[in-house]
Order: sequence, then structure tokens, then C-alpha cells
Amino acid sequence: MFTRKGQATRDRIVTAAAELMIEQGVAGTTTEQVQSAAGVSASQLYHYFGDKRSLTRAVIQYQIDAILGFQEPLLARLDSLDAIRSWADAFVDAQRSRDFRGGCQLGSLANELAESDTKARADVAAGYRRWHRDIRAALVAMRDAGKLVRGTDVNRLATTLLTTLQGGLLLAKSLRSSEPLETALNTVIDHIAVFSAE
Repeated sequence: MFTRKGQATRDRIVTAAAELMIEQGVAGTTTEQVQSAAGVSASQLYHYFGDKRSLTRAVIQYQIDAILGFQEPLLARLDSLDAIRSWADAFVDAQRSRDFRGGCQLGSLANELAESDTKARADVAAGYRRWHRDIRAALVAMRDAGKLVRGTDVNRLATTLLTTLQGGLLLAKSLRSSEPLETALNTVIDHIAVFSAE
């Protein structure tokens, strides 16, 4: 457990590292750069993180919390197809406000770390499972409220929606355009509409 000041210092280090790692990649980010960006000494950095690998894992958790902190309140209110479309629009708007730079922070980390760091890959996978759970819970609530036909496979729909979102984000990042993300999300939502009970 850290003091309030200690927690603030640790948070500052993680935030600085997260920004650098998204901009430069994990491999391209040095601990010296993190120290400079966070305004801490080497001894402070290593007090909170024994090595770069533990710092990277903290960054993964930071990104999961940031992404799902934005998503979870919206997903909790999904109670209709219109609400799903509003959620998708909010997601596209958030990406547009960043000029589609960075794509999905979690996806970027997954791409870089999945083959080189087993523990980091497991952390990213846990983040995706949590995201999938949140989407699935929203679809279950819709089904239970009679908005989706009984027997709808919400697990498959949640997987399809999350996978579509990730692919759309990658193309939007590459093309600096909302079109692939909007098209992908609208197409999968149109598919979900096939199961509408309304």
C-alpha cells in the first residue's frame, strides 16, 4: 500500500509510460524516457516497478481501465438497438476527436506483446475478456427484457461485435478515416437487428 503521495507518483509514472508506449511502442520506450516524462528519478521508478516488464504490465492495466472506464457506463445503458447505435456513434466520435491516431490502445499493446511476453499477453487477454463480458451482459439484458428474441446467442454476438470493433479501429487508424469503423459497426448492428423482438 502506498501513501497518497506515493500513489500519485506511481500514477504519474504509469500515465507517462502509457503515453510514450502508445506513441513509440513498448520496445521503443526506454525507462530513461519514462523518468524524464514523469519527472522522477531512476530510484523512484524502480521503487514502484522492479523492471520495465512490470511497468509495461501496469500500463496494460491502465489502458484497460481507461478504455472500459469509458465503455462500461455506456454499455450498462444499452437497452435497445438505438442505444447500441448511440454507443457505436460515441465510440466513433471518441476516435474522431483523436484524429483516429493510436487506434485501440489495448489492441496496439496486444499486437506488440502477444508473441514476446506471456504474462503481458495474459493481461491483455484478461482485458479483452472483461470487455467481452460487458458487451455480453448488455445483450443478455436486452434479451431478458424481450428486446432480442429468446434463444439469441448473445455470446457469439458479443464476440462478433468486439472483433468487428477491433478490426474497424485498426483500419480507421491506418486510413485516418471513420468510414471503415462506421461501416463495420453499422453492419454488425444490422446483423444484431435480425434478432430484434420489437
